[in-house]
Amino acid sequence: MTYIEQPLTGTGEINIFVDLPAQDDDRENLILHRGKTAFVMLNAFPYTNGHLLIAPYRQTPDLDDLNDDELLEINQLLAAGVRWVRQAYRPDGFNVGINMGRAAGAGIPNHIHWHIVPRWNGDTNFMTTVGEVRVLPQTLADSYDRLKQIADADV
Repeated sequence: MTYIEQPLTGTGEINIFVDLPAQDDDRENLILHRGKTAFVMLNAFPYTNGHLLIAPYRQTPDLDDLNDDELLEINQLLAAGVRWVRQAYRPDGFNVGINMGRAAGAGIPNHIHWHIVPRWNGDTNFMTTVGEVRVLPQTLADSYDRLKQIADADV
């Protein structure tokens, strides 16, 4: 609830999709790849290892606001992200979705973004439901290093 009820962007809260790309520490900020109009980063609060986020640099809350260059590059990055995660983790499938607005689960409702969530057969467990925690077999730093090597070789 703390995450859901936090103030909207513009009230002094950090916007990871604007503030982190403006910095020069991609590893610290989990940014895997920078494109011309959009970028790919690891989710700092992942559902599974390899959970990626893709966002345009330009802050916009809605799909209709994106121009053709942004839409094309975001879709190319979605395909690349799936390819990178597939090579790194060999999941059985993926959930790919867009977060638009607070009601859709967007913690930063003024900035549209996409999720790539790798899935494995039987990957649900009781920990998320009962313990309100997620169990990940790999640290974010190790996941970043693994995916960054693959992403850099793919570009």
